[in-house]
Order: sequence, then structure tokens, then C-alpha cells
Amino acid sequence: MHTTDQRSRPRTWRHAAYGVLATLVGLAAAHLVAALTVPAASPVLAVGSTVIDLTPTPLKEWAIRQFGSADKLVLIGSVTVVVLLLSAVAGIITARRETPGLLVVVGLAGIAGLLAVLRPGAGPLDLLPALVAAAVGATSLWWLHRVDDRAPTEPSPGGDGPTRRGVVLATGGLAAAAVAMGALGRWVTSYRLGGTDVALPVATDPASPFPTGLEQTYDGITPLRTPTGEFYRVDTRLTLPTVDVDSWTLTIDGDVDEEVTLTFDDLAAMDTIERDITLTCVSNEVGGPYVGGARWLGVPLADVLARAGIDSTRADQILSTDVDGMTISTPLDVALDGRDAMIAIGMNGGPLPRANGFPARMVVPGLYGFVSACKWITRMTLTTYDAEQAYWTERDWAVDAPIKISSRVDTPKGLSQTPAGTVVVGGIAWAQGSGIEKVEVRIDGEAWRPAQLGPQVTDDYWRQWYFEWEAEPGQHFIACRATNKDGDVQTDVRMTPFPEGSSGLQEISVSIT
Repeated sequence: MHTTDQRSRPRTWRHAAYGVLATLVGLAAAHLVAALTVPAASPVLAVGSTVIDLTPTPLKEWAIRQFGSADKLVLIGSVTVVVLLLSAVAGIITARRETPGLLVVVGLAGIAGLLAVLRPGAGPLDLLPALVAAAVGATSLWWLHRVDDRAPTEPSPGGDGPTRRGVVLATGGLAAAAVAMGALGRWVTSYRLGGTDVALPVATDPASPFPTGLEQTYDGITPLRTPTGEFYRVDTRLTLPTVDVDSWTLTIDGDVDEEVTLTFDDLAAMDTIERDITLTCVSNEVGGPYVGGARWLGVPLADVLARAGIDSTRADQILSTDVDGMTISTPLDVALDGRDAMIAIGMNGGPLPRANGFPARMVVPGLYGFVSACKWITRMTLTTYDAEQAYWTERDWAVDAPIKISSRVDTPKGLSQTPAGTVVVGGIAWAQGSGIEKVEVRIDGEAWRPAQLGPQVTDDYWRQWYFEWEAEPGQHFIACRATNKDGDVQTDVRMTPFPEGSSGLQEISVSIT
């Protein structure tokens, strides 16, 4: 004989499943609506973005170290799991008291809607996906329980009756609807992102011919130029902004003689420069992957600012804002000191990819990206640090963050096994602004020995290097360090990325067999 608890357990799991399914249908419908209106307002993305903003810096750095470029996927997955667990609870509550259970579903959507409208630059449309999620989710849960109430509680002698088939049809239909709406939402988002086919001007001041890199001779060394599709991406975005180049504008305002607004065609018509520049993320650990070298096409930043008139300015920072309200602060004096700072519109011979800032972004050699590399830029406000604080400044990151002298071992890989004999140790080093003078290698803590340098591109670009080592069997430790052209040696003092970039020497362990 079944006990009451044994009979009620399947019912509890069934109603929990109803809550999960109903919420998935609501989220799918909301995602579709968001794809048609404001993609970033999709409920899971709105909650995830807020979690990013509220996460303490040490925890963010930990997530980047642990998950790398998959950190956003992990975050979205975590938010989704929490929402579905709460949805299961809502389903169970609804089976006992309908109104409170439905209110839980509506409340979850309401929280997402509130967070969406509180985002910088949000408008009335940002609330629409959450309203759809609440309506569709609550209605689906209500309907599932109505169908379930009509189903028999015990199997009939003749098999499943019409009402039991009704439960199967209802759940199957809603599941199919969720899949269809989710897939359509993804397609709409991809369609809206579209291509980045724009006509780029021929550079008024082109770069020198690009040399052949060491990777052609020595396997494992980072390519001298990073392929566009492999360039690192680190930002707070859970979804790429949808920017229409025909309606996009760049406004220069604040402490200027005259506010100016430029279109993409206006930028492209100005004198342009083409430069090879290495970019580095401040989150890059010693020996980390968040660094890339590319050829950029753009308008000198000084020329863009001059359109608004800054001779008499009292400002000390450029507060850049992207199309979704993200802010980046750049020291004004650095932007005007003669380095090749630019508003870039091209990368490696083509338009900027959407992941790297299409249609325009700021590039300032020598500064970490969090104080220089505003992607999807739409406004530059000349102001003071006392008057305005950017996103990362509010989180106690450094105001002025020059990129530190760094070097990295690319080959052999740490913890790898390599046959004894001549082993090529190779990698890259960078010291923007001054350039790399030499790279040295140390084996097992012995004296530093000079490595051979690859071709010089520019002082703002990384430099490849290699060292031929006669390796004997055993466990060995390999370290590298760089010296710039001013004679400054890469420090061995270890620092974490927060608040102004990591430092220290990379040392790897390899097994020679």
C-alpha cells in the first residue's frame, strides 16, 4: 500500500516541472521580444548585467582567471539555474495556492524588468520583455495546472484517457513553443547584428609594410599579427550591442568651445592614419592571453577633439560613453601628447568586428583598455575627474594605468613533456611607447641569457623572441624578462591585476624526456 508521502512525491515533482516549463516559455517569449526591440533587456541578460556590476572586483578577477572568455557563459548559466529553481518552487506553490504561486512568477519577471530599466541609457522599451515574460509565464503555469486538474490521479484500466493525453499535449506544445521562440530570437538577434560591411577610406598616412613573423619558422610562437577573429575580448557585455552604422553618431561635448556630432561618413572623410598597435587588458595575469596585436585604421583622436575646440579647456579627462551607457575615462593629456591615439574604424584591413567595437572605438597605445579602449563609442565628454567618474573608476581601479613591461613564454607550454635536445623557447614581449630592446631567458634559476629578437614593427607593438636551449632530461623551470629601449627592466615584483595591472616574471615548469 502506498503511503500519502509516496503518492504526493510524484505530484510535487510534476508541479515543479510545470513551474520550470512555464518560466522557460516566458523567457523564450521575452527573448524574442528583446531581440526585436532591445536585446540587452532580455530578462536573464538584464539580471546578469546587474550581477556583473555588483560583483566585487576580487570575485570578478577570480572568475576571469578561472573561466577565461567563458566567464559570461558561466554567469548566464548560473543566473538561469537560480531562476529555474525559484520557478520550480513557484510551480509547487501554485498547486496548493494558485495566486501566490503565480505571483512568484510575475515577481521574478518584475525584478528583471526593474533591473532592465535601471541600466544606463534605458528607455520604456526595456521594460517590455519583462512584461511579456510575466504574462506568458504566469498564463502558461495557470493553464498547465488547469489541464493537470482535469487529468486522472491514477491510471485507468483502459490506459491513458483523453485528459492524461491533454497533459502530454500541453507540456509538449509549450516545450515546442519555447524552443521555437528561443531559436527565432537568436536568429533575429543575429540578423540585427548583421554584417559590418562599410566602405573604409584609404589611409592618408599608411603604416609601413608588415614584416614576416617568427611563427613562420618556429612553431608555437604567437603570430606577429593576431587574426581578427582571434583577438581577445574582455568587457561587461553579455550581448553585443546592435548598432546601425547609418544612424550611429559620435558626439563631442562637455568643456569644449562647441558641441559637435559626427557621423561615420564624417569620420571616414577626415585624414586617417594606419598604425600597428598592441592592446592589453588590465585583467591580464602575468603570462596571460588578454593581449593582441593588430593594424588599426582611424582618425587621430586629437583631430576629432579639435572639431569641438579644446584649446581653452579646463578638462583633465575624456569621459567616453558607448551606445549602451558604459563609460571609460582617459587622461586628456595622454590623448594629446603625440602618441597615435585614434578613433579606430578599421582593423587588419577590414571594418571593426562587432565584438571589437563596430562601427568605431577608441585606441590609445600604452594604456590598458579600461582607461582607453572604449568600444562602440558614441560620446566623448571633456570633463574633470572631480566632476565625473567612469565605470571602473567608481570601482577603485587606477585613473592613469600605463601598460607595464611584460613578456610571455609561448613555447614550450607549461607542464608539457618535450624530447631532450635542442628546444626552442619562444614567445612575445611588449613595452608600448618605448619598445623592446632585449629579452632574456633563465633556466633553472641560473644566469639570464639573451634571446634572439624577431622583427621590429613599431615601439607600440609587441616583439617576438626565441632562445635555443640544449635541454637535458629532467624537470626544468624556464623564466623570461624584457628590457625596454630606455633601459627599464621588467620587474620581478608580483602584483595582481587590480588596481593597475599585473606585474612579475612568468616562470613555467617543463618535463624533458
